[in-house]
Amino acid sequence: MLSPVKNFWLLSVLLSLGLATAGCGKPSPAVPAPDPSGHLNHAQPRLPTIKLWAGTNALITEVASTQTQVMTGMMFRESMAENEAMIFVFPYPHQASFYMKNTILPLSCAYLDNDGTILEIHDLQPKNETAVPAATDRIRFVLETKQGWFQRHPVGIGTVISTERGSLLQTFFRTP
Repeated sequence: MLSPVKNFWLLSVLLSLGLATAGCGKPSPAVPAPDPSGHLNHAQPRLPTIKLWAGTNALITEVASTQTQVMTGMMFRESMAENEAMIFVFPYPHQASFYMKNTILPLSCAYLDNDGTILEIHDLQPKNETAVPAATDRIRFVLETKQGWFQRHPVGIGTVISTERGSLLQTFFRTP
């Protein structure tokens, strides 16, 4: 038989263990699945970021690389700082086409080739679902910013976008 002091300590330890494990075994809340169109039906959480350089201009840039991240993009977002952006990374060059379904922020997008060179810049209007296709099938990356950012920061066609790690290809596809 245990003394009252030992009973107290044993009970305390068991109670502590019980409280520490009370949440164990409970299923975690489910991550909402994309709707049939492939995008989420709400703003996606902030994505991992990387610093991009457009000339001497730095942008803290969210990286959209999965299908759901790319399809959702800036949908449902309510704000974006001047030095923030989102880059869409595609597995191969193609004729990109962007639109503004469920997007309330006015954005500008730059279509970039394999080298990270800006080939085209387009202003996109909130909630406009008319696609804006690239003029070429060489688009590997798309960079979205607050509308007018490229004009306000003299960044135009021919500017090469890079990261603190090197070129976009080196950064996202680990090329030598």
